[in-house]
Amino acid sequence: VFGYFFGYLIVSQVLLPVYYKLNLTSIYEYLNFRFGTVAHKTGAFYFFVSRLLGASFRLFLVSIVLQQFVFDQWNIPFPVTVTISVILIWIYTYRGGIKTIVWTDTLQTFFMILAVFISIFELLNNLNWSFIEFLKSEEFSNYNTVFFIDNIMERHHFLKSFIGGMFVTICMTGLDQDMMQKNLTCKSLKDAQKNMFFFSIVLVIVTYFFMILGSLLFIFKNKNEILMPLMNGQPKTDLLFPEIALNGELGILLSITFILGLIAAAYSSADSALTSLTTSFCIDFIDIKNKNASIQKSIRKKVHVLMSITLILIIILFKYVLSSNIIDSLLTVASYTYGPLLGLFAFGLYTKYSLREKYIYAVVILAPILTYILSISPALYAYNLDLNIIECTQEKWLCAKSFALSNFYQFGYELLPINGLITFAGLYLSRNKE
Repeated sequence: VFGYFFGYLIVSQVLLPVYYKLNLTSIYEYLNFRFGTVAHKTGAFYFFVSRLLGASFRLFLVSIVLQQFVFDQWNIPFPVTVTISVILIWIYTYRGGIKTIVWTDTLQTFFMILAVFISIFELLNNLNWSFIEFLKSEEFSNYNTVFFIDNIMERHHFLKSFIGGMFVTICMTGLDQDMMQKNLTCKSLKDAQKNMFFFSIVLVIVTYFFMILGSLLFIFKNKNEILMPLMNGQPKTDLLFPEIALNGELGILLSITFILGLIAAAYSSADSALTSLTTSFCIDFIDIKNKNASIQKSIRKKVHVLMSITLILIIILFKYVLSSNIIDSLLTVASYTYGPLLGLFAFGLYTKYSLREKYIYAVVILAPILTYILSISPALYAYNLDLNIIECTQEKWLCAKSFALSNFYQFGYELLPINGLITFAGLYLSRNKE
């Protein structure tokens, strides 16, 4: 979270001035201006993939909660739950457009924050603590560590998380068309920078209370001997909050605000994402601007439906392939999809070279692949040297991963800047040397 704060400062001081100076409506027009059509298309493609997966992750969380605690009781299958969730978004974005999204975003943010504070109040009340007593309690001391600096080999070392968080913000905000478009609506660069600065402060404060809520949930779980909810036979920490809110006998108020807050948290980004995905696909890949008005309207309708169906299919797939929690999965995927964007923009901003367009595709495809190979290299090393066979009853690859996790360097969210660095190096090698 501290990394997020400094990431926003970099976006406001480095990227915003570039966007305002060039008077861009699409931030990927910068890549077109700097390197040409291929770079523009590449940037738009990675934005498209990143937003599609990001929206899918958030809606997946809503869908599994509704499925586990509501629709399973009525024997409604998961694909139907997902379809209902996406159709609700499709209806009000299709009928209301961006004005509807602005109003719903405001309501969703309100309900999300309201749910957090009501949940904290109800949990503290049940545990017979005031907020100050909770902060001083022995139980909280098990969850209040901020700086994990004991072992640089561990995945969640503070330095890795700080660097990763900073670059996550630079990429998921500064290089994201949907996020930056809201800032570019400010009248001047100074107003946009001021808006982003105050937003970053609010983000840190709100996230602090989310972390307080998380620690309270685990303390409540331990005190009441609540078992971790299962999904597909595996413990799922994402389901702990709904398990306590809906089945923990903490009152109907918490149950209602939880449902409202959950839907608000996911839909607040998913609704605008669906609209921006439709716009991006139409403008960057179909070149809809060069078609007449009636054809444009028809194409937009069809693409909107196509994006909705794609969301549904990806969310259904997630149920069977995701093993870690939603936030970790989202940030891990972002490390691969935003890395090429980071490398392209950095190369454009900090060098004066032009690129040989025929090599751009190769670079932006190879960079995430090399990053992934690097991320699993500790496990590959253990696998090839048979370092994992002692007292391990699982299959060989799982044993290797387990051994590497305990004995070797573990890559965390620093994979994002590494991915960007690999992209930057590849672009440098493929530059025009004239």
